[in-house]
Amino acid sequence: MFGQAPIPVFIVTGFLDSGKTTLVKETLMEQDWIEPGLTLLFCCEEGEEEYEKKYLEEKQIQLLNIEEPEQLTAEFFKNCEKNYRPTQVVIEYNGMWKLEDLLNKKYPRNWEIQGVYSTVNGTTLDMYLKNMRNVLMEQLTESGLIVVNRCPDGVDRSGFRRALKVQNPMAQLIFENMQGEIIQPSAEDLPYDVKSEKIVIDDMDFGVWYVDAFDHPQLYQHKEVEFKAQIFRPKNMGKSMFVPVRRIMTCCANDTRFYGYPCKLKEEMELELKTWVQVHARMEYEYVPASGQEQPVLYLIDMKPTEAPKEETVYLG
Repeated sequence: MFGQAPIPVFIVTGFLDSGKTTLVKETLMEQDWIEPGLTLLFCCEEGEEEYEKKYLEEKQIQLLNIEEPEQLTAEFFKNCEKNYRPTQVVIEYNGMWKLEDLLNKKYPRNWEIQGVYSTVNGTTLDMYLKNMRNVLMEQLTESGLIVVNRCPDGVDRSGFRRALKVQNPMAQLIFENMQGEIIQPSAEDLPYDVKSEKIVIDDMDFGVWYVDAFDHPQLYQHKEVEFKAQIFRPKNMGKSMFVPVRRIMTCCANDTRFYGYPCKLKEEMELELKTWVQVHARMEYEYVPASGQEQPVLYLIDMKPTEAPKEETVYLG
């Protein structure tokens, strides 16, 4: 006898009027993984945006309003499972309640948390960072996707990105302008000063640099860079080159590989593979036969032995 298929639970959290309901209606409920059948929706606070009766009927959503966090007990969830037999569950959570408490609840055996999403109102972002940073970051630490909407001109996107990545390096972060359009990343969003003649890349920012250097060569051409990496040399590579690499996780633990750009030495050298070094190099863009395209190529200026970073795996984004 086969066991029951898991019932996915999706959590959307954020402060009042941060756009949670809009995210549920316009993004979450429009995804391919939302299966036909009843969606059980727990709404833990009422904001400006509401769920219209017609919308709930069309989407086969059963809405239950939750006024106090104490209502969300194991017995309550068990009764909901018995009475509604949902295909999936969505919890629109109150941002002032501790997210950790919700994540540690005892759910019915076949309920499985499959996503945590957060919304942030860009017009109040600076205020929350100054006055309620701990409360804000607590809900963002466990989020896989964070949408900062209604961003006015001048909002410190780069500062927020850096603060977030320390707490949650794997989060996907999206900024939207006042018209609801996604703001494409720019030089101001990068976690280092790309306008400097020498770009110093922190240990956890290697993945950001690796991707952005390939996508925006005009920002890095002829620039000096400094970063920490491991020595790697493919079997077919001569002694006048090597590849300083880092292990990068692109989406999950099962999708982790070493990435880096080829680096030309001043002379042929024997190198001890896998050792950690501090690399100081100049960036150029050239055709590389191994990849069959133009790409970043490093010219070594200096290299010194160093200790391994605290976290050897870095993340994209």
